[in-house]
Amino acid sequence: MAKDAAKDAAKDATRDVSNDVSKDVSKDVSASRPPRCPICGKPAVAEFRAFCSRRCADVDLNRWLSGVYTVPGKADEEEDGGPAPEGEGEA
Repeated sequence: MAKDAAKDAAKDATRDVSNDVSKDVSKDVSASRPPRCPICGKPAVAEFRAFCSRRCADVDLNRWLSGVYTVPGKADEEEDGGPAPEGEGEA
């Protein structure tokens, strides 16, 4: 019984160390890779911030402006906090 407990404790310690090592390695790998363009996946360029080119930045902007991307939120409310009237608003 005591031998089994000792073996289990040794296995747990080994798992903990290996998990810590794998976490450190994954952090190092992601830190050494340049960020990728969210549109095409090419390496990002500092001049265009998160994107690789002006084209990809414009594609992303168009997606935001055309409503492809949305930020979740509550239903529209009046400025005073009451619900928006049914007859008014978008046409």
